[in-house]
Amino acid sequence: MEQKRSDLLREFESALGERFRLLAAAIEEARRRRIILYLVGGGVRDLLLGEPVADYDVVAEGDALSIASAVAQQLGARVVAHPRFGTAVVRGEGFRLDLAGARTEEYQRPGALPSVRPAALDRDLARRDFTINAMAVQLNGPEAGRLIDPHGGERDLARRFVRILHDGSFQDDATRVFRALRYAARLRFEIEPHTAALLRRDRSYVDTISGVRVRREFELIAQETKAEAALRNADAFGALAAAHPAMGMGPAGRAEAVFAAVRRLAEAPASHRGALLFCLLLAGASEEERESAVGRLALTGLQAAAVRGLSALVQERPLLNQDSLGPSAATRMLEPQPPLAIEAFVLLEGSSLAAERGRRYLESWRFVRPRLDGDDVESLGIPHGPQVGEALAALREARLDGKTESREDEEALIKRMRPRDRALAGGRRG
Repeated sequence: MEQKRSDLLREFESALGERFRLLAAAIEEARRRRIILYLVGGGVRDLLLGEPVADYDVVAEGDALSIASAVAQQLGARVVAHPRFGTAVVRGEGFRLDLAGARTEEYQRPGALPSVRPAALDRDLARRDFTINAMAVQLNGPEAGRLIDPHGGERDLARRFVRILHDGSFQDDATRVFRALRYAARLRFEIEPHTAALLRRDRSYVDTISGVRVRREFELIAQETKAEAALRNADAFGALAAAHPAMGMGPAGRAEAVFAAVRRLAEAPASHRGALLFCLLLAGASEEERESAVGRLALTGLQAAAVRGLSALVQERPLLNQDSLGPSAATRMLEPQPPLAIEAFVLLEGSSLAAERGRRYLESWRFVRPRLDGDDVESLGIPHGPQVGEALAALREARLDGKTESREDEEALIKRMRPRDRALAGGRRG
């Protein structure tokens, strides 16, 4: 199905604002080379939905790499090319343009990266994941502004469906399992019934893709504003357990606690969300299950440390919830664990006393230091060596618990701590 939409190009230009300058340079370069460019994929979807166009991809029916190189030279930008796939990224200050040659793909086996070769636009659209991402808008030439929709993507936008293009799609690339769930949550769409049946049938093909690729799908879910909805979908379809059995939600009570924590994930810095999500999904796992998941998902060192740290904190939860626990005692319990683990613990605990202590630690307690330093402590009679560290630790705990309010208070505390013989010797020298 093809439609004439003379206003689509104007809408796209308006949606991009200042960013259109970079695309305009690429369009002009393509015109000189008599190459047709197309906006494809998610950019078309968002344009038709009236949503902000955050990211966009451009496909050339011709040599995309030469266009990218010329645009980069013209704008003083740099270009990163991937000749194997016929793709290039032009980067400059405040802008990015993704260019690719139209291509088709073949999967030698499920989960393998595809082999690619140049093709016409219709073959390029046919290789994509979902109908709503398999549309294009022509950007130059006599038919600029034309909507190209061979797979019924516009119809599925109207029906609010996420639909795959062919029955073997999830088998070819099982990351599409997670993408389907992520798009359904983000757009508040349903997974089309036949697609849903195929997703359930083929979720086991998640085993065919590398841990790094599975991990990346969860990192992308963590950045979604509707991450909770995506994970509820993933749990309902069995996709969490397909990624690793330890991530299945299990008992309803535990599931709701995790989903409530994921709901608060957007409050965390974007760079923390991937690690925090893995912490939450593995919070109830046994040590054996946890370590198996860390390996299967190829978690980074930081992510793995956070996951292990949260498991330790969950064991300490009863003590961290005790009314009588002071700031210094809570700090001793929290401090051995990575800040990301404590951040995840706060998300998981919600409004409990333990969560409040975790928040206080992250916001202030961990930064508390004595007013005196090591030289000060030695000058007051504490012998050089390990006792200096012990004295400084005692000063810090006293300050955390509000037992010292000034430098003079700390000096008095040290004088009470110093060895009697050292104090007398100091008096004789005086």
